Parts: sequence; structure tokens; C-alpha cells
Amino acid sequence: MSRTTLPYYADDISALARSLAQQLSALDGPPGHVQVLNALARATGFRNYQSYRAEHKRTVPTARPAPPCLPAPKDHAQLLRFFDDSGRLLRWPTKASHRLPCVLGVWAQMPARIAMSEREVNAWIISALAFEDHVLIRRELVNHGLLARTPDGRVYRRVELPVPEAHASLVSEVCRRARPSTS
Repeated sequence: MSRTTLPYYADDISALARSLAQQLSALDGPPGHVQVLNALARATGFRNYQSYRAEHKRTVPTARPAPPCLPAPKDHAQLLRFFDDSGRLLRWPTKASHRLPCVLGVWAQMPARIAMSEREVNAWIISALAFEDHVLIRRELVNHGLLARTPDGRVYRRVELPVPEAHASLVSEVCRRARPSTS
């Protein structure tokens, strides 16, 4: 029998630990599987595991099909024209095969392993753009699986993925441009 995988996120790990310790100390002996599931659900504000599961099924959209794999441009020099000398994206490419590499250039400039609010993510994206459509870029980052968000959209995290080899030189050049010079 297959299991449905449910993501688990806690805003405050310290509060999570306190809640779990309090709930587990009230038990007589080691907790069972269902007791642990219920304790984890209660620690993040749900009544029990069943309500957590029901809320997750209600709020999570169905999985999107993977975007079609488009051939990478042969030379990253033609893609660098979309970025200025500071590594900021100048305009949105009209060619579909140029979009993912450009989104990767913005993604690489975002901080890794940090939970951010939508406002903070928008600020990072705006700082990496020379045009005013940060919502488009945020949506593309999520659609390509480069940025993950909780079902309620409150917390975003950059997804750590290896940069495709075809785009590695472009991404490294964009990041080099984005770094302030130390001379």
C-alpha cells in the first residue's frame, strides 16, 4: 500500500521542541506511532494528525507536470545579454529556451537554506531585476521547482539543486557580476 507523503514545516523549531517535550512528558511510557503523529500535528497548531492531513489535502494543489525540457543555447554569451554588469536581469526573454537559464541566474543570487517571507523573497528578486515584474520571476522560480513555499504561501525557501551543466557557466558569470568587487 502506498503512502501519501505530506510535507512538514514548523515556523519556530524551539516552540516545536517545547510543545513536543510537554506532550511526551505527559505520556506513561514511550509513545506509539499515532501518538507521535498527533504530537507533531499539535505542535504546529492542528488538533490532531487527521486534521493536519485533511488541511494538507485541501490546500495543496495537484502536482503540475514537469515543464518540457528545452534545448540549451549553445553559447552562454547570447544569454549574458539579458544581464547587466551587476548581474541583474534586464528583461524577460521571449524565447522559451532562454527563460530557465535566466531564472537560474536570479535563483543563484538568492540566499540558501534560509526561510523567508513573501516580502523578503520579493525584495531579493527585485534586487536581481532591472525591470518591474518580480511576481513573474517568483512564479517561474516556483514552477521550475527552484523555490518552495508552504501551502499557505507564508514561508519560502530556495531549493538546493545542482545547476544543469549546460547552464553552469552562465550562472557562475552572473554570480561573479553580482558580487561587489573587493578592489
